[in-house]
Amino acid sequence: MKYRFPFLAFLLVYASSNLFANRILIPMDETQKNHLKSYGIAFWLLDKQKAEVLWLLNYQGGSFMTRYQSSLETECKTRGVTYSVISEIEAERIESEISNPSVNMNMVKLLNAPKIAVYSPKTKQPWDDAVTMVLTYAEIPYSVVFDDEVLEGKLSEYDWLHLHHEDFTGQFGKFWASYANAPWYISEVKEAESMAMKHGFQSVRELKTAVTLKIRDFCLGGGFLFAMCSATDTYDITLSAQGTDICESVFDGDPADPMAQQKLNFDPCFAFKNFKLETSPYVYEFSNIDVDPAKRGVTEETDLFTLFDYSAKWDLIPSILCQNHTRTIRGFMGQTTAYNKDLIKSDVLVMGENALLGEARYIHGEMGKGTWTFFGGHDPEDYQHHVGEPPTDLNLHPNSPGYRLILNNILFPSAQKSKQKT
Repeated sequence: MKYRFPFLAFLLVYASSNLFANRILIPMDETQKNHLKSYGIAFWLLDKQKAEVLWLLNYQGGSFMTRYQSSLETECKTRGVTYSVISEIEAERIESEISNPSVNMNMVKLLNAPKIAVYSPKTKQPWDDAVTMVLTYAEIPYSVVFDDEVLEGKLSEYDWLHLHHEDFTGQFGKFWASYANAPWYISEVKEAESMAMKHGFQSVRELKTAVTLKIRDFCLGGGFLFAMCSATDTYDITLSAQGTDICESVFDGDPADPMAQQKLNFDPCFAFKNFKLETSPYVYEFSNIDVDPAKRGVTEETDLFTLFDYSAKWDLIPSILCQNHTRTIRGFMGQTTAYNKDLIKSDVLVMGENALLGEARYIHGEMGKGTWTFFGGHDPEDYQHHVGEPPTDLNLHPNSPGYRLILNNILFPSAQKSKQKT
């Protein structure tokens, strides 16, 4: 009899721990103080703690839930992330609610931290990259790669690749008309031409075409590609113009092929079809893929787009990519702002659009074993970011819906891997 009480006491303590302190829930609705750093917490759990994270799709804005650990509580407090400690019974109630066939929710396991690469020159450019800014703010580690690494086949070391404000056509961003004499532009041209020569190419256009094809192979092999701003349309333009000179002499020393438009092949393109090139070096556009800013007819206050509300149980991928605490997102401009819907291929998924303007802002598709996502615009919290302006302070925008879309894409590879393994 003398052993019974300690044994009962042990059972009581064990039961209490299971009932009252087993999980941590990180809400992602309007109650969350810092949505962006919440993604960083999820990544930290996967990367440093090797812990399983449940992504509760459409539950309180796409919340995260995981096993309780005191170090996680400390980390949430340190980063200013809202959380709650819930019992195992409450966690089971949430899981039961989500599994109900009549509700538009689902639960995805995140098991692995994706290896992230950002395609960017090693030298500083006179503009900022929204993705690197939010990765740094959320405390998510990444590596910088550029032409050397891509051509040397090192993309296979990564799960996820980001392209931002890059011109793959070899026209140096079409900044010539406005910035031909600017020191940063002259330096960028020299750096690109040296890179082309180093790898045995006659022009930057040929170099970037080779890089574009390596990135395509990355997707075909199962990689996850995310691109923003001019990296989206110039990527497809380059795929369509392989072997055709679309650059005027101010960019590569000889005139563009007068039959360039007729020689385009849209079949290799990821997202777009039937577009018309803008070859004039005096026009700050690459093609009519990008909606003409003068014809959009919106102001900063009225420039909005809407995310589609997908079935979390049946349309898992777009549901993951559209997790947010609002369906209406403030628009933002870039060299490539919005896509003409008439020029988007029929098998491409439009996840965010302004239906009244006939433009898409957020699109997604598959390529081989991998996927790609294109997001129009430059900086979700700077409506019209100009060359040389200071970077956005994300401390002022911890709940940014636009930046949340970027971070959804960061965790997406982990969700895919867990889905394949179950």
